Amino acid sequence: MKKNKFLRILLGLSLLSFLVVVAGCGKQQAKEETVKVGINNADASIWKIVQQKVKKEHINLKIVEFSDYNQPNTALSQGELNINAFQHRYFLKNWNQTHHTDLVAIGDTVIQPMTVYSNKLTSLKQLKSNAKVAIPNDASNEARAIELLESAGLIKLSNTKGKLPDIKDVKDNKLHLKLEILDAAQTAHSLEDMDAAVINGNVASAAKLSPKKQIYKEKVSKQSKPWVNVIVANKKDKNNPTYKKIVKAYQSKAVEKQERTIYGKDVVSAWKVKF
Repeated sequence: MKKNKFLRILLGLSLLSFLVVVAGCGKQQAKEETVKVGINNADASIWKIVQQKVKKEHINLKIVEFSDYNQPNTALSQGELNINAFQHRYFLKNWNQTHHTDLVAIGDTVIQPMTVYSNKLTSLKQLKSNAKVAIPNDASNEARAIELLESAGLIKLSNTKGKLPDIKDVKDNKLHLKLEILDAAQTAHSLEDMDAAVINGNVASAAKLSPKKQIYKEKVSKQSKPWVNVIVANKKDKNNPTYKKIVKAYQSKAVEKQERTIYGKDVVSAWKVKF
């Protein structure tokens, strides 16, 4: 009897120890991992959806908002952020070359067609001689903007042999348009002073410009691949499983719906496009 009682006690203690170990493992698995993502402030509502989705994966996604195109990559390369999401592939390539960084794309987000806005005109045909047109000042978006103006028939560019064109490559400018180079974030705020401005999609959204006031829009095609916006990490974190979960959470129907709400019907969910 005593022996059986002793065995039952021993068995009970063993079971209790097992349950304590299992409970401990459960707590360890449930421990949250904090990830800081740097974004353009116009995208805050999109990333709040991602934030809620990854919370179920025990990821504490902290959203850090920026209002320009320079700080997010600097913060990422210096370890102040874990990932960021504000730039297209060409901007990233140019940034790495210029700043000798090693940042890599880990997931596609959207293509936002670049657009022309004006407070004075309802059509590009109304542009007069010597009209002032604002374009972004960073190399990749400057190139994109003047290629857009070329596609609209306003200017012609010389053969740049694969390099990014800039305003020096404008060889034919019949209207003698004055191309004013401004920080990308300031193009939307220049409309009172300019006849027109070429504006990035997220900048237009942040400035609450109505898509109905666009007077010209970039066409999305196979040539648009360099302008796909991406989620970016340091190269050493390229295959980080936590960051991959965040990419997966972004590439969802809920996020796609919110993109349409913010940027209108013209925005393209890049992860669904085959170029």
